[in-house]
Amino acid sequence: MHSDLPETKVVAICIKATDGGSIFFWQTRVGLYGKEFRFPKFRSMVVNAERLKAQLMTQNQHSDNRTFKMKNDPRITWIGKIIRKLSIDELPQFWCVLKGDMSLVGPRPAVTQEVALYTTEDRRRLNALPGLTCLWQISGRGDLPFPKQVQLDVHYIESQSLLMDVLILVKTVPAVLSGRGAY
Repeated sequence: MHSDLPETKVVAICIKATDGGSIFFWQTRVGLYGKEFRFPKFRSMVVNAERLKAQLMTQNQHSDNRTFKMKNDPRITWIGKIIRKLSIDELPQFWCVLKGDMSLVGPRPAVTQEVALYTTEDRRRLNALPGLTCLWQISGRGDLPFPKQVQLDVHYIESQSLLMDVLILVKTVPAVLSGRGAY
């Protein structure tokens, strides 16, 4: 993965300078009909963040543990706080759009460990190609509890249209710039 955008080079240099670790964080995500795919982000956490997560599960701010959110997650680096707030960490996901694993709009791609905990209702989120942005991203982002995220994703899937996609894309810009619910 390579980018000629000067902003991404600055982000890459800051990530590398923080702790010498990898610039990208690769994870397996679950997409359309349960298909797994490799999912890149600019790394916003310490190198051993996945191992540390188990120790932090008692501090999960999503009550049902299907998803993990923590406002002041100690694993996030200084540059990670900046790039997460502005969703810059998600820019490498355009690669998944180009490959056809994701679209611009659709339910966010799920983490495999979370899908293992899904109910039948939750699995309805997997009936659409995942997207870079979605209805719950513009409606509160990480502040929304998981059942509300599922409800909004299912609503999107059942009423998907070009107009809805355009509106979500337009509303994503102010949602990202406000930083509300981004952590």
